[in-house]
Amino acid sequence: MKMSQLFMPTLREVPAEAVIVSHRLMLRAGLIRKLGNGLYSYLPMGLKAFRKVENIIREEMDNIGALEIKPTVVVPGELWRESGRWDTMGDAMLRVVNRVNQELVVSPTAEEAVTALMRAEISSYKQLPVTVYQINTKYRDEIRPRYGVMRGREFCMKDAYSFHATPESLDITYQEMNKAYRKIFKRCGLTVIPVSADSGAMGGSGSEEFMVESPVGDDTLIICPDCGYAANTEKAACKPDIAVDNEGKPFEKTDLPVESVHCPGVESINDMMEFFKTTSRQFIKVLIYKVHNSELDLSAAPGCRNLERVTGEGMPHYPVSFFGVCIRGDLEVNEAKLAALLKASEVELACEEDVIRLSGAPHGFVGPVGLKDVPIVCDNSVVELKDGNFVANVHDTVTGGSRADYDYLHVEPLRDFTPWITGDIRTVVAGDRCCKCGGEYYSKKGNELGHIFKLGDKYTKVMNMTYLDENGKSQIPIMGCYGIGVDRTLASIIEEHNDENGIIWPMSIAPYQVVIVPVKYSDKMKEISDGLYETLKKSGVEVLLDDRDERPGVKFKDMDLAGIPLRVVVGEKNLPNVEIKLRKESQSSLVPADIACQTVRDIIKREMELYS
Repeated sequence: MKMSQLFMPTLREVPAEAVIVSHRLMLRAGLIRKLGNGLYSYLPMGLKAFRKVENIIREEMDNIGALEIKPTVVVPGELWRESGRWDTMGDAMLRVVNRVNQELVVSPTAEEAVTALMRAEISSYKQLPVTVYQINTKYRDEIRPRYGVMRGREFCMKDAYSFHATPESLDITYQEMNKAYRKIFKRCGLTVIPVSADSGAMGGSGSEEFMVESPVGDDTLIICPDCGYAANTEKAACKPDIAVDNEGKPFEKTDLPVESVHCPGVESINDMMEFFKTTSRQFIKVLIYKVHNSELDLSAAPGCRNLERVTGEGMPHYPVSFFGVCIRGDLEVNEAKLAALLKASEVELACEEDVIRLSGAPHGFVGPVGLKDVPIVCDNSVVELKDGNFVANVHDTVTGGSRADYDYLHVEPLRDFTPWITGDIRTVVAGDRCCKCGGEYYSKKGNELGHIFKLGDKYTKVMNMTYLDENGKSQIPIMGCYGIGVDRTLASIIEEHNDENGIIWPMSIAPYQVVIVPVKYSDKMKEISDGLYETLKKSGVEVLLDDRDERPGVKFKDMDLAGIPLRVVVGEKNLPNVEIKLRKESQSSLVPADIACQTVRDIIKREMELYS
C-alpha cells in the first residue's frame, strides 16, 4: 500500500476525553474514531490490526477443534425468558420490540442463542463433545463507557461454547482452552496473569480470567509472591486469621450477659475503637442488604416467609429480599462473593428507610441480636459451618444495639444469635495471608481480556436441552463457555507496547510489517524505493511505501506514531546503502540496497518467532 492511497488521519493534539495511552494513541494514529458515547468505528489501519488479533484467535480455536459459527446479533427475547435472565440481567441488556411486538435482545452474550441452536441439532451422545465459537458483535448498555474501545457499549467478542456428556470431558476442553488462551495472548505480544475469578451473572462451578496489568484496570488482582496464587479480588480467598485484642491475645468465650451501652454518635468502627478501647476485630459489623433475584429457597428463612416466589418462565427466584450481613469489624463485605453465596443477580446496601424498618436501628447501630425480620448471613470470620455444625470464630463481641445510639457488649455468636447461612464473603486485601501457602499477598490493578467458565447445566437444564445416552436414556448435557474481548485485547497490546512517540506494534499484530520511507520521492531514491516495495510485496511482506511529498521529519513522526515495526529509509547520502531500523530499538544499521529485501525478510521472520 502506498501512503498516497491510504486513509490515515493522524492527530497532533491529544483529545481531552482520552485518559489512557491506548485511547490516546488509537485516536492520534487514526485507528478509530468516535461515533457516539461508547461507540467507536475502526478506520483502515485500526481494522487491519484488529483483523490480525481476530485471525490469531481464529487459528488457535481451529487448532483445538472448535468450529466457527455465526449466530445472529439480535436474539428473540423468549430465549432469555427461558433462561431466567430476562429479569436478572439488568439494565445493561438492550431490549427492543419489533413491529409485530416481538421482544428482542441485542446480544450482550450468547449462551441462550447457542444453547437454543444446539438443542435443535444434538440428540445423541455420539454428537458429544462439540465446541462451537463465534467472533461477533455484542452490545452492553454500560452506565459509564470509558477508555475508548477498552470499555465501549458495542464491542466484538470471541465466545466459544462446548457441550459435554461428562464432567471429565468438560475438564479436557476447559484445559485445552486454557492452553489456547495462553498461546493467543503470547502471539499477540501480551503478558497476561491467569487468575481465579467469580463467575458472576454467567453462573457455573468454576472460572479463570486472563488479566493484564493496568493502572486504570477495573479489577484488583490479589497475588502471592511465594506460590504464585492469583485471583481477582471478587474471588480471592485468604488464610483465616484470629481475632485478637490490643495485646495480641485471642478473645475468650464469655458467660457474661449482653449489656446495652449508651454511646451517642459512636457510629463508625474508628469511633467504636476509641469508645470501647479495643480492636476492630472484636466488633461485629451488621449491614442490611437488598438482594435481587435470589435463587435460594427462602421459604423457611426468618423474615422471608411472606415473600412471593416467582415461578414463571425460567428459573424461580425472589425478585427482592433483604438480608442482615455480619462480618468482623476490621473487614469489608465483598459484594460479588455475597451475590454468589445468595445466588443473586445483584446485591446492594439497603436504603436508610429499609434499614430502620427491618432492624429497628439506623445504619451504624444495627446488630444481630434480636434481628428477626431478615435472615442473617455471617462471614466465616464471625461464624462458619464445619462438619455440618456452626462454629463461632470470634467471642465476647461488641455489636450494634438494635436502636439508635446504643451498642451491645458481650455478644456471643450462636448464643445470642444464629446465622441462617455462612460463607466466605470478606474482601481480601494486600497483606492478608495466602490461602495456599500462607505467604503475604500483594495487589495490582488489571483488566480482563479473557474468561473461561465451567457452566455445568445452568443453561441446558432450564432451556430443556437433552440427548439420549448409550442406554437410550434422556440426559442433560453440561457446558463450558470461553470468551475473549477482541477490541480490549487490541487496546491492551498498545497499552503494553508504546513509547513517547507512539505505538510499537509487535510484528504479529502490526497493520504493516515494514514501511519504506524515501527522504525525497524522486530520482534515484524513488527508483530504489519502488524496487524494494515491489520485491517485498511479491514475496508476501506487508509493506507500506510513504510516497507523500512531505518533509522527512513528518514522515518519520507519522510512522513512529503508527507503530510500524520496521522502517527502511532511502536517503541520497547513504546510497547505495539503505538504513534499516526496528521501531522498538534506538539504533539503525546500513545495508546495501541489493540485499535489503532479504535482510527485511530475515528480521520479520526473527521477530515473528518471538510471538510463536
